Amino acid sequence: MPSSSRAALGVCFTVGVLAASLSTPLLAQSPAAQSGKEITIDRLFRPPSLGGRTTQGIEWAPDSKRFSYLDRQGSGQNAELQLWTMDAATGERTVLVNAATLKSVMQPEKANTSQSTGLGRVQADNYLWSPDADSLLFIGSNSLVLLDLKTMTPKSILSSEQEIEDPKFSPDSHWISFSRNANLFVVNISSGAVTALTTGGSEELLKGKLDWVYPEELDTRTAYWWSPDSTKIAYYEMDERPVTRYPIMDMSSPTGGTEYTRYPQAGEANPIVRVGVVRISGGETKWLDTGKDTDVYLARVNWLPDSRRVAIQRLHRAQDQLDLLFADADTGASKTILTESDKYWINISDDLYFFSDNKRFLWSSERTGYRHFYLYDTDGKELAQLSSGEWAISDLGGFGPGSANHPAVDEASGYIYFTTNKDNVRETQLYRVSLSDKSLTRITKDAGSHSAKIAPDASAFIDTYSTAATPSRQDLYRMDGTKVAVVNEGKVPELAEYKLSPLEFVEVTADDGTKLNASIIKPLNFDPAKKYPVLINVYGGPHVQLVRNTWGGLRYLLDQVYAAKGYILFTLDNRGSWGRGHAFETLVYHHMGKIELQDQLAGVKYLKSLGYVDPARIGITGGSYGGYMTLEALFNAPEVFKLGVSDAPVTDWKLYDTIYTERYMGRPQDNADGYKDSSPVNQAEYLKAKLMLVHGTGDDNVHFANSVELLNAMIDGGHYPDQFMAFPGRGHGISDPAARRLEIQRTVEFILGNL
Repeated sequence: MPSSSRAALGVCFTVGVLAASLSTPLLAQSPAAQSGKEITIDRLFRPPSLGGRTTQGIEWAPDSKRFSYLDRQGSGQNAELQLWTMDAATGERTVLVNAATLKSVMQPEKANTSQSTGLGRVQADNYLWSPDADSLLFIGSNSLVLLDLKTMTPKSILSSEQEIEDPKFSPDSHWISFSRNANLFVVNISSGAVTALTTGGSEELLKGKLDWVYPEELDTRTAYWWSPDSTKIAYYEMDERPVTRYPIMDMSSPTGGTEYTRYPQAGEANPIVRVGVVRISGGETKWLDTGKDTDVYLARVNWLPDSRRVAIQRLHRAQDQLDLLFADADTGASKTILTESDKYWINISDDLYFFSDNKRFLWSSERTGYRHFYLYDTDGKELAQLSSGEWAISDLGGFGPGSANHPAVDEASGYIYFTTNKDNVRETQLYRVSLSDKSLTRITKDAGSHSAKIAPDASAFIDTYSTAATPSRQDLYRMDGTKVAVVNEGKVPELAEYKLSPLEFVEVTADDGTKLNASIIKPLNFDPAKKYPVLINVYGGPHVQLVRNTWGGLRYLLDQVYAAKGYILFTLDNRGSWGRGHAFETLVYHHMGKIELQDQLAGVKYLKSLGYVDPARIGITGGSYGGYMTLEALFNAPEVFKLGVSDAPVTDWKLYDTIYTERYMGRPQDNADGYKDSSPVNQAEYLKAKLMLVHGTGDDNVHFANSVELLNAMIDGGHYPDQFMAFPGRGHGISDPAARRLEIQRTVEFILGNL
């Protein structure tokens, strides 16, 4: 289901992100804004986007002296795409690859996977820098072209009738690896010779290729890893034969076409995964010993700097124990270096980093209730806890392409860079911690949300920054926080022409006294003497935090459409959601939907305490887990809500996948009552409010069967949704413009007409 960098039940468009600044309006109510136009649905779907845009294709050169990015020059049909660079020291911009050359080397994009989840939600790279910085690899769906940056001469590396997946340079820049037909290959850049490293790969037996569930729920981005000395590759073999072949019907096909996905539902068999090492020179794969129990998750794989050992993170199926193994690449023998255990579950991270001395590694853990850094030696002895307190580290800057979630470690200066909500749980700032004295230094200064793409030598970073009131902008900084240049101002001047209602943060008290973060948007021309309807936006599940001081884009602008029609918009992060430590999250354990609804009802109680809220006109809407929470609210608090819109909801947790569901609910064989109580399909008879149900028939994440099962339960109880929208062939997030516009238009009409 998203992710920040971690996988969660996918956030659909109707959930979005709302955020603001503590108890004060974030959008100034200037006279010009008050006398401006109202935002319409039609305008939201016409270019240029009112949500702004960020510069795409940003990649640091391996020498850290510059970074590259894609940009169009000109306007309309005359705009030409070029590849630019910006000097890290001066901010000077230069065309690296002009429009004509870029057009000749830029490969056709991969087929549209925007309707898919799993690995389909991971944006593929358009190009890669070679580690020696002498060339660029341009990536197509079935072709690879290398551009020599000294001569600007393109060279076709590979053209294939089959799809090419996950290409990478070897660390020494002599080879390019890729996956094709579920097997691993390498091509010698100098000779052009292609070598198959594995054979026997198929739909049933994936070699160097990921399945559906690992990338979706463990946020795994690749199925193979080069050794630092470029002589070997470690890879996953994923035996899918035990996994259910789940059919997704194409009912618009004249013959009733069917697409099958290997999808393990809660309690069912997972793929059997093992890790092998194969030499580039050829030979048999050496399989690494990960224990006799194959019903586990091999969640992360990393090489140690010596190229002799492979680190494997083995997560028990119950996800309450994580073992770090070091395996010998030549013999396959392994030993356990450290073990983490948790009463509830362990959240996987990408924070493992091996120092170049081959003696120490960086590890992160939530053992204190908050994720912090620890320093270990390679024998598994803890050397130091580097960070501490009632705050958590979050995703890190990373070094270079494909490693955006890995720790940004400056070994020479002795600093680790990371982002955190330490100063304000609604914001993220870039920090560093010193290896020598554990001192903390804040790098970014402006209140709001920052993410950093850090240069390989940690000398500079590209900061993507926004607030709830301002679209994302991008700037180049030195690591001391000095701004070098503007990359993209991100301004949307047209926004000044519209009436925009301020968004504020508020605090709600849960039944047990816990303080919950919420945000509120009041109607335009707000009059406290009047009574207004309320629309609650909900997600509510693990790994997602909605109430943040960050730009919400189209979701925020859609809320302005409602505000212009006299609606209050309200969002609350209940217990079970992300950003406030492990204990705040684990309250959903084995009974999902209960503590979340209790806190959402505390939000309703708060709303009813406001003299300007009409308690008889409260609606709720959400997608994915938010769609699930919408049903939980309507079925379990039928007197509270007048209306609900549920988009792609889980209605029965037995229908969702193993990794996500069992992390929080255990297996249905072991928690039958919890599954029954947590599944809305079993409470459908209590519905009193008006319900709009939305689902794509091609949803490969929350299958359409969830809505079908709910419909059957409603029919048995003499009910039916007041409006049901089925989108043929669409996926978990209704993403194509025509379908998305229709969904939003009908949703707005339903809410305005019934609330």
